[in-house]
Amino acid sequence: MKSFRRVVITGVGAVTPIGTSAAGLWDGLAARTSAVRTITRFDPSPFRSHMAAEIPDFRPQDHLDAKRAKRLDRFSQLAVTSARLALADAAIEPRKEDGDRVGTMMGSALGGVAFAEQQVPQYLAHGPRGLDASLALAVFCGAASCNIAIEFGCTGPNATNAMSCASGTIAVGEAFHVVRDGRADVMLAGGAEAPLAPLTFAAFSNIRAMSTRNDDPARASRPFDRARDGFVMGEGAAVLVLEERGRALARGARIYAEVVGHAYTNDAYHMTAPRPDGRQAARAMQLALADGDVAPAEVGYITQRFHRDDRHQAGLRRSRLPSHRQRHEGLLRPCAGGERRHRGRDLRARVVAGLAPPHDQPREP
Repeated sequence: MKSFRRVVITGVGAVTPIGTSAAGLWDGLAARTSAVRTITRFDPSPFRSHMAAEIPDFRPQDHLDAKRAKRLDRFSQLAVTSARLALADAAIEPRKEDGDRVGTMMGSALGGVAFAEQQVPQYLAHGPRGLDASLALAVFCGAASCNIAIEFGCTGPNATNAMSCASGTIAVGEAFHVVRDGRADVMLAGGAEAPLAPLTFAAFSNIRAMSTRNDDPARASRPFDRARDGFVMGEGAAVLVLEERGRALARGARIYAEVVGHAYTNDAYHMTAPRPDGRQAARAMQLALADGDVAPAEVGYITQRFHRDDRHQAGLRRSRLPSHRQRHEGLLRPCAGGERRHRGRDLRARVVAGLAPPHDQPREP
């Protein structure tokens, strides 16, 4: 029987509306201050929703070679910068690594769509010759993992999935399996998104998916709240360094957490709404627990993206994980949470490693 290797997280890199780097992200969460504001990237007045979580201070030239930064669109700039920050946090120097044993897995819902949208006026005004030469290579989601690999010489397993809100978590889970199975020793994994452009914004606004609480942007993102009226779009990227545990210990690395299991399913029900009975959500949880040989009672924190808490509860009941009531009674603390309240929803799922982040309780639970 094949024995599996243990996998730990040794680096965190992030560029988000509430902070940059692992320390900046944590400080932003601890401050409990929303990054959601009236959008400034373009005029939002034609749309039902007027707000977003924008990164206010990102300067790609601070993190990337000037020529490299100019060749990459914002989506790839965020991805590569987060990977660089994660490697630095893990104290790993890519040039000293065997590139064949280092890989990249990323997730993104929309890739370089905002950059492509910016090119439309150039095409209309000047024809094909007016387009940026990098457009074809920037617009696809795979640009995230490919540009990270090019930047740091990672010639191991490489892929980017585009499964929307779940894409980042799927990327981390797949990277975990790559290291556990021995196909790589180090994996960079996470998600990146830069969707803030009028056409994309309008598309989500038209399907009434986004909050219209324009008079109170800071309180518009309110998961688990009865008064929730939609999500708030945001931008950002986050990358984790996943590493074989023995190797990490041998080099004296700081270990944030150990990854022990991963699984995912599909509702095959609706493009945006989850199954009311929570069946497939429960099965995903059960498969993940089995993958990590973990009992439901051992779970101490749950984070999720469901639109309505009753559907989350249905999944928890089927999976035999403790309910909100049990957690509130002290059997497990802290309770389920959603850090998206502070930074908006950037369309890629996220993984909280190590400590549970601070989160506000619903105003109308």
